[in-house]
Formats: sequence, C-alpha cells, structure tokens
Amino acid sequence: QVRLVESGGGLVQAGGSLRLSCAASGRTFSNYAMGWFRQAPGKERVFVAAAGWDGTTSYEDSVKGRFTVSRDNAKNTVYLQMNNLKPEDTALYYCAAGFAPESTVIPTTWGRFLVRGQGTQVTVSS
Repeated sequence: QVRLVESGGGLVQAGGSLRLSCAASGRTFSNYAMGWFRQAPGKERVFVAAAGWDGTTSYEDSVKGRFTVSRDNAKNTVYLQMNNLKPEDTALYYCAAGFAPESTVIPTTWGRFLVRGQGTQVTVSS
C-alpha cells in the first residue's frame, strides 16, 4: 500500500520556523515530483512548493525566500523548511506525489498529484 505520512506541524509564533517531513512508503518515487499543498479554512487548496526527482524546485510566489523544499530519495522523504512564518501561512498542509518524468517540469496543480497524505496542521499566531 502506497502511503505518505506528514509530520512536523504545530503552533508557532509569527516569525518562527517549522520543518515538515513527509515519509513515503510502499514504493519509490523516482520520476515523481513530491511536494506540498495547503488549505486554509474556507479557502481552496493551493500549491506551496515541490521538488522534482532530481531536486529541481518550484515555489508559489508568497513563500519564495521563506520556504525551502527538499527531498532525500534514499529515505523516500520530502521536507518543507518554513522560516519567517506569517499568520496567513496557517493552514492544513498536505504532502503529495505526482508523476513527472521531466525533472525540470514540475506540476503545480492538485489534480496532477495523485498520491496524497492526510495533512498536518500549521498554525501561526500573531
């Protein structure tokens, strides 16, 4: 059974940092992009960041310079380092994997990421 399990969410003050981890099991994700989406209450789920199988990265504009996505293919794990967190970063963060054989072409839509975790809550207080 293919699973993605997120960890590392929590409550942090504005300006603080958190590191999310997503451990994959059941298969390896070569030729897959692995990344993060988030959904705030009452809002749509949106792309945050993703890393291609060779480490190429893509970010949503509002997190550029603050968030860093990385992956360890040997551990089948993807990370999201979040610095300088803002209250507007509060959301349920989902890890997901999507087939992307062209490592430099990283999908950014939820529908392209068919393997999905259950989510981890990040709350940033002002």
